[in-house]
Amino acid sequence: MQIPRLHPDTIEEVKLRADIVDVVSEYVVLRKRGKDFVGLCPFHDEKSPSFTVSQTKQMYYCFGCEAGGNAIKFVMELGKRSFTDVVLDLARRYQVPVQTLEPEQRQELQRRLSLREQLYEVLAMSAQFYQHALRQSQGQKAIQYLQSNRKLKEETIQQFGLGYAPAGWETLHRYLVEDKHYPAQILEKAGLIKPRKEGGGYYDVFRDRLMIPIRDVQGRVIAFGGRTLTDEQPKYLNSPETELFSKGKTLFALDQAKGGISQLDQAVVVEGYFDAIALHAAGINNAIASLGTALSLEQVRLILRYTESKQLVLNFDADKAGTNAAERAIGEIAELAYKGEVQLKILNLPDGKDADEYLHSHTPEDYGELLKNAPLWLDWQIQEIIKDRDLRQATDFQQVTQQLVKLLKNIANSDTRNYYVSYCAEILSLGDTRLIPLRVENLLTQIAPVAATYSKPVSAKKAWGGGKVSHSPLPTERSLLEHAEALLLRIYLHCPEQRQAIIAELEERDLQFSLSHHRFLWQQILETTVEQLDLISSLQNRYLESSEELGLVSHLFHLNEKWKKEILRTPQVVQAAIACMDLVMLEKRYRHFLELWQQTDPEAEPERYEFYYQAFYAEKIKLQQIDRQRLFSITELL
Repeated sequence: MQIPRLHPDTIEEVKLRADIVDVVSEYVVLRKRGKDFVGLCPFHDEKSPSFTVSQTKQMYYCFGCEAGGNAIKFVMELGKRSFTDVVLDLARRYQVPVQTLEPEQRQELQRRLSLREQLYEVLAMSAQFYQHALRQSQGQKAIQYLQSNRKLKEETIQQFGLGYAPAGWETLHRYLVEDKHYPAQILEKAGLIKPRKEGGGYYDVFRDRLMIPIRDVQGRVIAFGGRTLTDEQPKYLNSPETELFSKGKTLFALDQAKGGISQLDQAVVVEGYFDAIALHAAGINNAIASLGTALSLEQVRLILRYTESKQLVLNFDADKAGTNAAERAIGEIAELAYKGEVQLKILNLPDGKDADEYLHSHTPEDYGELLKNAPLWLDWQIQEIIKDRDLRQATDFQQVTQQLVKLLKNIANSDTRNYYVSYCAEILSLGDTRLIPLRVENLLTQIAPVAATYSKPVSAKKAWGGGKVSHSPLPTERSLLEHAEALLLRIYLHCPEQRQAIIAELEERDLQFSLSHHRFLWQQILETTVEQLDLISSLQNRYLESSEELGLVSHLFHLNEKWKKEILRTPQVVQAAIACMDLVMLEKRYRHFLELWQQTDPEAEPERYEFYYQAFYAEKIKLQQIDRQRLFSITELL
């Protein structure tokens, strides 16, 4: 649903009414310590509390993992939810009237929110109906299937809210429409009933099926999966796409698994509902399932919110269909994997079994051992390429080499690529170590156009003072600039008395923040006219509402003991930071004009040649002057 942008008054009223101690206390045991509260951080494992909540500032901060923000940010981060979603939830909880930025949108927003609430309600009622039907005489074959075929215990059946849809054509329709008086249109929008093609009226979508509720991350029922108990096709039937449910954006059991994924720092993705249910029943509580479709990039990004090291294990069936499903899933996330943004592993269980079948004859410890030894996706891909191939045959050797080159070309990290080039060369050498260098050279030659980029050298005269022009910043330059700009922003945020001086220095020297995340924060600062405490809170809200990446600057909003001591030397630190920024800008201009001078022909363009000479010489003089003016180097603060 596209929700209109919320009015700032609504956001501010939510911030005012939603006390941070009240909100955080629902998830963390807080104890009073001085004027603040402390507890164990919910964002990382720790034994002694480093998580603090300030009721006066209405902010939280962890000195262990540096997580911090206000009540809205806390709920967003903990539940991996959107800014608008959290504000609306808190508004309902604290009875804050919801306004949108444009008054004419308010009625539409309320209508859409009302529809969603009705859909949640009718789906919850349907889940209860199916669970009740499972315990009746008509549901005996379903309960027997769960207990005998799937070997599920009662607590697991209840944990996942499994149920049964009776065989009648209008059983659910009669219950919800005639008995409970829900509008038929709401049931249709929820994907529970369909209109008859002839004669009017409706019929139930799910009939004589074992029912599996599909829930969102908050644990609310948003759809159902129904498994046939006969020979009817399809074997599995999912709810249609609705206002609440999209197959490509939903993962089964994520609401149950998100805690386990965070705790174990790993997610296990299986194909079927009962694979995920069986793993949870066996105590493997970081398992989730796709919904009968290829794993989408959006689903992968949703999973990765809950694992810090981005570990993802695909456990699809080892048969041909399962291998194809793994290939499709890799295709969706290959770009992330090639860049190293996800640690992807592939687990194929022995004898072509799925997770549910495997656990019928093996222990959870056996499965855990297989998980631990699951190969990285590149190793799995390579093994799939060479499987059933005879590398002594010229045709197989050529085809395998071509497929390996195609795989290697896409690896972005040079160290990783070099490792796999050597690994593939060993495979192609068939145990003859003398051939490995030749195979390496052959592979590198074929992947070179993509694997390496070359810079055309500038043919130039000798640079001023000797030496060649550097076309890219020195390795330490960005690091120094990062620290200098961060220092200046930190002082501006926490030392109101220095703000005018910082603005004056930047304007006098015509300096700007070079790094994009610092530049964006500075723009937000200049657009905000509030006092110190409200400034930081307001800036955080701007980031959250605009979906900008907060992680790169969040540490600036808080002071640990080290930085509290450092900003006692504020005037000197400001001067050192400004000097460093100035120095970096001057060096860039110096290199720019020097390069232009070197590339200019003095005989063909004597005036331009002289201009560039004077320009880079002037920048060099400025560099020497500013270097002498600094009281102390920025590096003394690092």
